[in-house]
Amino acid sequence: MSLRPAPLTGIRVLDLTRVLAGPWCTQNLADLGAEVIKIERPGAGDDTRGWGPPYLKDAHGKDTTEAAYYASANRNKQSVAIDIATERGAGLVRELSRQCDILVENFKVGGLRKYGLDYESIKAINPALIYCSITGFGQTGPYASRPGYDFMIQGMGGLMSITGERDDLPGGGPQKAGVAVADLMTGMYSTVGILAALHERGRSGLGQHIDMALLDCQVAMLANQNLNYLTTGVAPRRAGNAHQNLVPYQVFAAADGHLIVAVGNDTQFKAYCHVIGRPALSDDMRFKTNSNRVIHREILIPLLTEAMKAQARDYWLEALERVGVPAGPINTIEQVYQNPQVKARGMQQTLPHSSAGQAPVGASPLRFSASPVNYRHAAPLLGEHTQQVLRERLGLSDEEIQELTQ
Repeated sequence: MSLRPAPLTGIRVLDLTRVLAGPWCTQNLADLGAEVIKIERPGAGDDTRGWGPPYLKDAHGKDTTEAAYYASANRNKQSVAIDIATERGAGLVRELSRQCDILVENFKVGGLRKYGLDYESIKAINPALIYCSITGFGQTGPYASRPGYDFMIQGMGGLMSITGERDDLPGGGPQKAGVAVADLMTGMYSTVGILAALHERGRSGLGQHIDMALLDCQVAMLANQNLNYLTTGVAPRRAGNAHQNLVPYQVFAAADGHLIVAVGNDTQFKAYCHVIGRPALSDDMRFKTNSNRVIHREILIPLLTEAMKAQARDYWLEALERVGVPAGPINTIEQVYQNPQVKARGMQQTLPHSSAGQAPVGASPLRFSASPVNYRHAAPLLGEHTQQVLRERLGLSDEEIQELTQ
């Protein structure tokens, strides 16, 4: 079967974002084939360029100056170093916006107005442009002017109230997630919004403003926990590695380590009880259905905990897999990339990089049968494409470019 171009081939994106939420969104668009022009501050660039170590390694195993954090969210993009605080620089970005389909920015509310780069100013020169603003709290409301960072949003948005060990157990207390999930989910929601607006533009011929807020996205992603509260009026609390609505669905200690058992229905529970040598538990009316298991959690879990100590982790994993009960190990990230399924799915890629030669990247999870994700190059050096973009897109001469970059 012949492959078709990546889905967003021919779409051009002007990227005025930095750190993670915005760059994660624009990296998604770049992976899908869009041409992404990332505007960065001359001499400094995206804040995350300085968020190291670790740094990418060169061919001799020595550190480059390219932070791994920056590299994680900026592949497939072109870096153009322009100072938008100058009249000339802002003017060049406005000219670039005329040629773009999408603009994504994460400046504070109103921060781009003084440069003539706010939505209303850009809409006046390119009414078909889709303009996505990403902030901590959105363009409206009493907190609109506040800065917002992932860690504080995880706390403010309720995630940390349900993450971490129970308060009455050792190590109890609020805990953030191991990656910046509020940023990442905002980047993902922003991608969805932009693609929807792009589809709508096919009917109307017009762009629009998309207002994305980290806090909104954090609240939305509470999912079933939102409804646990909204239907009862009782706020869920931290449950450690247990599940609020399923039992057993948690970490258990085996004789030589730990594993996750994730029983999703009553049939699986019956099979699980037979494997661990406690078949009578699945016929006990207190435990026969999931709703009863949730109610009688404090009685059931100690019985299961004791049974799980009888065998080694791998014994349980193999036995549970044979009967179709979901279970898995708790891997380090090193073990993740050694996993045969992760390898088979190509979740690590290597892309050309201007100073490292070759750079590892974590792959996109998107799989298309006919128009696959487009891996072109790793994250760019600061200003690597300034001359190319200004010459090809805006027709600037070498002399004009030299004046700008001095």
